Amino acid sequence: MTSIPQDIQLHKKSATLELSYAEGKKFQLSAEFLRVHSPSAEVRGHSKSQEVLQTGKKDVKIIDVEIVGNYAIKLVFDDRHDSGIYSWDYLRNLCINTDKLWQQYLQKLKAAHASRIDLPADTQVIKMYPLEPEK
Repeated sequence: MTSIPQDIQLHKKSATLELSYAEGKKFQLSAEFLRVHSPSAEVRGHSKSQEVLQTGKKDVKIIDVEIVGNYAIKLVFDDRHDSGIYSWDYLRNLCINTDKLWQQYLQKLKAAHASRIDLPADTQVIKMYPLEPEK
């Protein structure tokens, strides 16, 4: 059964989206969390192997929320990402599994030696790794 939020509030100052449900539960999801878990093909790809790890989204903001029919919302972010359609079921899953999904994301960042912080456009990053000992 689809769980449709009764109320959706965009808190621009704190960069959070608040969802309130009929049973009295309220959830706050950060713009960064929503951006890195966007259901768009740009982020998720068309299969698990095509997922693109989102980096440098710590300070991203939501600038608009648009209703899509009776089944979803579309979020517009200040990094110009606007192609994800967040169905009610997908949003509810994000709400219920926020902690687990966030930890998985942080683990993926760590494994990729990537960062939540967006670097200035004129910054070059050189990653140094220790050499494997010769055998």
